[in-house]
Amino acid sequence: MPARPNGITSLALLFGAAVLLSGCNDQSVASSQPPEPPEVSIVTVKSAPQAIFRELPGRIAPLRVADVRPRVSGIIVERLFEQGSEVKAGDPLYQIDPKPFEVELQAAEAALAKAEAAMQQAAQHASRIETLTKSHTASQASNEVAIATLAQAKAEVAARTADVSRARLNLGYATIRAPISGIIGAALLSEGVLVVQNEANALATIQQLNSVYADFTQSVNDLNRLRRDFERGDLDRVSEDAVKVRLVLDDNTPFPLAGKLLFSDTKVDAGTGQVTLRGEFKNPSRELLPGMFVRVMIEQGRDPDAIVVPPQAIQRNSSGASEVFLVKDDNRVVAQPVRTGGLVDGQWLITEGLKPGQRVVVEGFQKFAVGDAVKASNWRVSEQTGQPLDKSAAASVPAPSQVR
Repeated sequence: MPARPNGITSLALLFGAAVLLSGCNDQSVASSQPPEPPEVSIVTVKSAPQAIFRELPGRIAPLRVADVRPRVSGIIVERLFEQGSEVKAGDPLYQIDPKPFEVELQAAEAALAKAEAAMQQAAQHASRIETLTKSHTASQASNEVAIATLAQAKAEVAARTADVSRARLNLGYATIRAPISGIIGAALLSEGVLVVQNEANALATIQQLNSVYADFTQSVNDLNRLRRDFERGDLDRVSEDAVKVRLVLDDNTPFPLAGKLLFSDTKVDAGTGQVTLRGEFKNPSRELLPGMFVRVMIEQGRDPDAIVVPPQAIQRNSSGASEVFLVKDDNRVVAQPVRTGGLVDGQWLITEGLKPGQRVVVEGFQKFAVGDAVKASNWRVSEQTGQPLDKSAAASVPAPSQVR
């Protein structure tokens, strides 16, 4: 017969079974605990007064531009300027052979002297005839002829005087001078070339660059939307003396000097639906050159309750519309459609979809799906680098209320 287990053996078996059951219960409890929610960085939406800027494409144009053209015909004998240099109005640029014009002036002066001599003779003859007529020695008809001859002689002197003025003017035009002050470009003709009065081809071009224009366009829809915002009171108007425009160059470098808005065109381009605007900028260093493409920042109003978010907070849904992710009071994430305005100091202006106090996700989008619970912490930016600070430096943001 098998040996019956004694009391000690039974007690050991019972203890082992209890240990096994306890281990199973511990594993079951551990496996039932939920995982730690993912950590995301958020910003809390605030409203504040904000200037509303529009960034528009533009192109630089010279303040004044003039083509250098000959006003008389002749052979160019000398170029008197350095290409690319600065010239003043009236500076000599080209010299046309002056000899033909000098001879022409001498001939005109000789003809004038002859006409003046004839006029003097006619005046003396008319004076004598007048005296004889008074003494009834000469007829009245002779007196009338003498008076007419004197008048013709005076007219001839006037004509010859005009010829002298024309010849002297043409001699002056033989020296081609700068019509305006500015920077002169390349010499398009050289010495020995025959030029014709008022010919189509210019000899050079002068552009005034100490101040320049920036011509830019804005869609009429944007202007109408801006007008409606003013009428509803969503935007405060900028005072007239504060209408300034700024430039951003191709390499994203801001131009240091602010300009002034000159005008807004009163008609819409039928082909593009755009309205043309123009600003004027001082250009002392000649940094802005004609034809250069720039971006124009124009302040068109002030939003007293503007809401802005970092650019990375804006996401695109499957239809291409803008949206953000909000952390609700229960720390769960929901998608919120928004409408964006423009960039304001590197942040997106939100015109519709957000309210002050809402918490918007800025980082950690890959860690959650809509409806998941998350752990939110403040998103902070270094003032020196503009990069987010290490998350360990960000304090945890408690939810306003917890729903269990």
